[in-house]
Amino acid sequence: MPRTPRPLLAAAAAALLLLGAAACGDDGVDEASAAEVTTTAPEAADAGAGVRVVSPAEAAALLDADPAPAVIDVRTPEEFEAGHLEGAVLIDVTSPDFEAQVAELDRDQPYVLYCRSGNRSVTARQVMSDLGFTDVADIGGGITAWVAEGQPVVT
Repeated sequence: MPRTPRPLLAAAAAALLLLGAAACGDDGVDEASAAEVTTTAPEAADAGAGVRVVSPAEAAALLDADPAPAVIDVRTPEEFEAGHLEGAVLIDVTSPDFEAQVAELDRDQPYVLYCRSGNRSVTARQVMSDLGFTDVADIGGGITAWVAEGQPVVT
């Protein structure tokens, strides 16, 4: 059986990732250029640090730690009011001053962030990475996955 060249396999894998990300749901933000990429800060010494996507169970474990990371909800105010993670702070990623609001945060503090399904948080995660944040855990699948796994929300 002939072997498939590695560059062709890599291109096929990248295409599948983009198709999968596009099929995850539409939060009203064009994320076609933002693939689900995990980046780790080179200076991050511990394995948990970096800008990354985590499962709801992993996020719950992070939130049970002492000290717990700050929680950022990047959805709209209406979505936030309908239900959010306990202690979450709303910073709407669609707000014109989103980057300025994030720039005011402590870059050395750990954060957990989420949106509805994981699309808008890609943008937030990228902004935080670009601004030099070193410990950001994005809940993969957003609050939808969080609730599906039986995790609590407050209204």
